[in-house]
Amino acid sequence: MDIILKYFPDLTEEQKRRFEMLEALYAEWNEKINVISRKDVEHLYEKHVLHSLSIAKVMCFEPGTRVLDVGTGGGFPGVPLAILFPETEFLCVDAIGKKITVVNGVCEALGLTNIKGEHKRVQNVKEKFDFIVSRAVTAFPKFVAMSRPVVSKKSFNRLANGILYIKGGDFTEEIATFADKCSVYPIPEFFEEEFFETKKVIHLEL
Repeated sequence: MDIILKYFPDLTEEQKRRFEMLEALYAEWNEKINVISRKDVEHLYEKHVLHSLSIAKVMCFEPGTRVLDVGTGGGFPGVPLAILFPETEFLCVDAIGKKITVVNGVCEALGLTNIKGEHKRVQNVKEKFDFIVSRAVTAFPKFVAMSRPVVSKKSFNRLANGILYIKGGDFTEEIATFADKCSVYPIPEFFEEEFFETKKVIHLEL
């Protein structure tokens, strides 16, 4: 939990309480449904929670923003972002139903009312959203093609509506065709831990 306060020192007491609850909640759920590797549960705050919150260093969502978390797994990046942005509406989707069971169980325990999980693929989402967020679920061009139809055209945030994608390694080729509308933010500019050394947040305007 200290690592979250290190980079987000201005949390409200309610936000601190919710972030503190995550470790026990995910440990409990992970015993029933494995959504995080055993090794990573011990580093939940660094490798999952803070990793998810790198998006918040790039984009501070305005109240009323609608965000879709595609391929959410156990709820990352959606759940940490929903704690940080209580006036933003989040929908987490995943093709694996048991993962959504974990997401909704965690959110219910936290008392979060601005987020829900649904067992579906992005291709079956009918609503429109301002931003699509994800942690590298597939090759970027494929992800863009899947996500484009659900992005709303009317922007009212600092960044234009589109995708906020967390990815590690070298993906120059993957984003080459989107270069004119793509911005890359190296996460080590925000967080000093070695885990983030090659990781970046990509914003693609759609």
